[in-house]
Amino acid sequence: MKKLFILLTFFISSLYANILQEAINNAPINSILKLPNGIYYGNIKINKPLTIIAKEKNVIIQGENKDSVIEITSSNVILKNLTIQGSGNRIDARDAGIKISNSNNSKIQNCTIKDSLYGIDMGMVTNSIIENNYITSKDVEISLRGNALKLYYSNDNIIRNNEIYNSKDIIFSYSHNNLITQNHIEKLRFGLHFLKSNKNTIDNNHFAFNSVGLIFGGAKDTVVKNNMIKSSIGKAGIGVLIKGVSNFVFKNNTVTFNNKAFYIDAKHNETTIKRFITNNEISYNMEALHFHGAIKQNLIKKNKILGNIDDVVKSVRGNSTSKNIVEENYWDHYSGFDRNNDNIGDTTYRIVQYADRLWHYNNKVKFFYATPIISILNFILSLAPFIEPVVLLEDTKPIVQIK
Repeated sequence: MKKLFILLTFFISSLYANILQEAINNAPINSILKLPNGIYYGNIKINKPLTIIAKEKNVIIQGENKDSVIEITSSNVILKNLTIQGSGNRIDARDAGIKISNSNNSKIQNCTIKDSLYGIDMGMVTNSIIENNYITSKDVEISLRGNALKLYYSNDNIIRNNEIYNSKDIIFSYSHNNLITQNHIEKLRFGLHFLKSNKNTIDNNHFAFNSVGLIFGGAKDTVVKNNMIKSSIGKAGIGVLIKGVSNFVFKNNTVTFNNKAFYIDAKHNETTIKRFITNNEISYNMEALHFHGAIKQNLIKKNKILGNIDDVVKSVRGNSTSKNIVEENYWDHYSGFDRNNDNIGDTTYRIVQYADRLWHYNNKVKFFYATPIISILNFILSLAPFIEPVVLLEDTKPIVQIK
């Protein structure tokens, strides 16, 4: 049975005393430390199974503006209801509000982490829960901030219902089978960045005002569902960036008000379907689907694609379109008839490049986009093309009306 070790009577007023660290050092394994209101000075090290809970609302763990505020090197550690602030500024040392390593079955719950370079840094952490926290970085230029969350070689964790603002990135490196759900992620550089991380699920999160909402590099067996990805800002302004993925499932999401909803970099030698993009709303973006290189091995089905300036853009010459399954999408740019009233167009929706290919391949020409000269060229070429247009994508069963 767990022993109960309670801190009830003291309020720390000395800048030099570290009563909390002494209490941790003296506490038996699996003790529960219940902290009354006060400022408790870091930098705290926890190397045994232990629970630290704020029993009142104003419990602050104050770092010394160097190193990490709390460093955990044990399994079965719980931190709850704490305000953690004042880490160091060294990016090379990954100074963090909380640094966890070689830990299993730990929990960080209902904490506020602020004025810290990194929020929570997790290395070789498994079966742990990060939930109901508020995380923000130091008030410096974004290039000088650390990551709100950094997981490396960390598997089978749950990242749930956190509010994350004004940090740099959230990064998963070589981290597998994690669940990221019900988080609000705003004003970061990269909302979520997965590098060589497989079998992760991203469900029911809200991404807003990030430079790039989600990035997947070399990720396998990933499921992205029920998310809102909107208003990506800056020169990139990308909702979802996909490169080198396999069995990538993207369904029931809304991707809206971005410069590019999708930026897809596919390998020219792919031989099987790699990306499954289904039942999403892709709306009011500058570009709905931007392909860099080959347009191939995609299943794009039952999406609502509307209000975008361009439905499909290809930014590199060569690598022809092939081996896609594109059907039953609603495209508001489609103009066709439905004579048998089955809500499927009588003709396919072929997305081609005429004169506008110029600005796809050369950004300087984009200055003239939507000007009369480009519009006239496109109109003339569509009526009587003297060069064969490039077919980018063809929906074989376009939906006529949204029901």
